[in-house]
Amino acid sequence: MSRKQRNRPRYVYRWDRQGRKGQACDVPIRGSRNSCLVVFGDGFKMVTSRNAIRREKPEVRP
Repeated sequence: MSRKQRNRPRYVYRWDRQGRKGQACDVPIRGSRNSCLVVFGDGFKMVTSRNAIRREKPEVRP
């Protein structure tokens, strides 16, 4: 894993498409017209709108 990949923020898929709502994902590529490639933990990939993803909130430690 490269340094860029480790520092890439994690995202959460927000739309109810393909039964993936609420799942964590990575966004390795951002495209034109507000699109991006989304890769889920099980290896499933899809191109979707960037409106469908939000950055994962960091864990709060006491």
